[in-house]
Amino acid sequence: MANLYREVLDSIPTAAIVVDKNFRVRYMNRAFGEYFHTGKLTGTLRDVTGCGESEGKCGEGVRCAYCPLRNLFREVMVTGKTAFRKIILGSGEEGVALRMKVQPLETHYLGVVDNAYETEIAREMVSAQSIQQRLLPPARGRGGTPYSLTYIPCREIGGDLPDVYEVDGSTMGVLADVSGKGVAAGMLSAFVKAGWDRSEPSPARAITGLTAKFIELNLDERSYITMAAVRIDAEKRRLCYCFAGHNAPMLLKSGGGISEIEGSTPPVSDWIPGFRYEDAELPYERGDILVLITDGVTESKSPAGEQFGVERVEEILARAENAERFIERLKSALKEFCGTFSDDISAIAFDL
Repeated sequence: MANLYREVLDSIPTAAIVVDKNFRVRYMNRAFGEYFHTGKLTGTLRDVTGCGESEGKCGEGVRCAYCPLRNLFREVMVTGKTAFRKIILGSGEEGVALRMKVQPLETHYLGVVDNAYETEIAREMVSAQSIQQRLLPPARGRGGTPYSLTYIPCREIGGDLPDVYEVDGSTMGVLADVSGKGVAAGMLSAFVKAGWDRSEPSPARAITGLTAKFIELNLDERSYITMAAVRIDAEKRRLCYCFAGHNAPMLLKSGGGISEIEGSTPPVSDWIPGFRYEDAELPYERGDILVLITDGVTESKSPAGEQFGVERVEEILARAENAERFIERLKSALKEFCGTFSDDISAIAFDL
C-alpha cells in the first residue's frame, strides 16, 4: 500500500516534500524534484533545493538565517499551526518564486508548492522566448544591403520569423508568418528556420523546398505559412522575389511614389499539391526603400476596432528618409494607434 501511495503522489503535478524536526528530507515527490531540477531525493533542504549555500551544514551557512523555506518550516515547528507564504528562492535569473503551504503531520512536516506546475511552465516559456529571440537577425545591419527591422510578438512566443543574410554576393530578405499564435506557432516558426535553405539563391526554389518539407509534417489544413522572399542584387540593381500568400512588399522610389509588388500565390501548405512557385524580377534605383511587412501590421486594430491599414503604412513610408527612420516611425505609430497587439508585428526595410 505504501508503494501505491508513493506512485499516486509521484503522478500529480503538485510539488510536495516532507521533512522532520531536524530539517532532514524524508520524502519528496517527482514534481518537487523536477521543479528544483535536482537529482537528489534525500538529504537536507539545501541538498534538494540547490540553494547555493556551501558553508557548513544546512542551517549553519551565512545565508541560512535568511532562508525563506527553512524559516517557513521553522515557524510551523514552533507554532504547531499551518502556515502559507509566497517565498523566493535564489536570485537573478536563477531565482524561483513560489507559493508554499506547510502543515504539521505529527512528528513530520508537509510542504506543498501549490503553483509548481504553473511556475515551471512559465519558466519554460521564458527559456523558449530566449531561444526564439536568438533565431532573429540583428535589428539593424550595415553589411551588404543596409536594413532595419522590428519584431513584436503579441505573446511570449511569436509566429513571425524575419531573416536577413547574404548568399552568392546578394542580400536575401525573408519574412514568414505562420498560422496560429503562442507555443504552436513558435514551434512552426522554428520549423521554418530549420527547413529554409539559406544556400539557395532562388526565392522560388527555397519556398518550394520548404513546402515539400512542410507537407511531410502531415499537419491539418488549418496550418500554413505565408512568406515573402527577396534577393537584392546590388550590382545589377534588381530584385528577384517570390511570395507565398503574403502581404505585397512596398517599394518607395527615390524619385517619389510607392509601388506594391504584387504576387498571387498560395501560402506554404498542402492546399494545392504540386503548385509551382516561380521567381519574378524588378529593377530598382539607388535610394529606393524596400519594405516587407506581415498582416499583423496592417490588421492591427485601435480600441475602437479600426484597422491600421496599408494606407497608414504607405504614409509613414512616403515620409521616411531611410529604412531605420521608417521602422522607428512605424513602431511609434502602431503603439499609439493600437496600444496593445492581438497579432505578431514584423517589418523589414532595406536601403537599396
